[in-house]
Amino acid sequence: MGEESTIEVRFLPDDVTVTARSGELLLDCATRAGIKIPTGCLMGSCHACEVEIAGQGPVCSCITALRCEQDITVHIYSDPLW
Repeated sequence: MGEESTIEVRFLPDDVTVTARSGELLLDCATRAGIKIPTGCLMGSCHACEVEIAGQGPVCSCITALRCEQDITVHIYSDPLW
């Protein structure tokens, strides 16, 4: 049986790094790392959970499944309305 693919995900500005599995939702990975990302609809429509993946741009963390191609850095910005 093959080994499960993983990557390292670094969350800024807290500078927390966690190992993630291929296919894991970014929001679930953040929660497991103790990182709080605001959420709304949990379907990607409201963009409350939007974060920026360095070199890739903004994504909704509630619907973004991680691909184990290379380690990533995630920038989390606070929105005072959420």
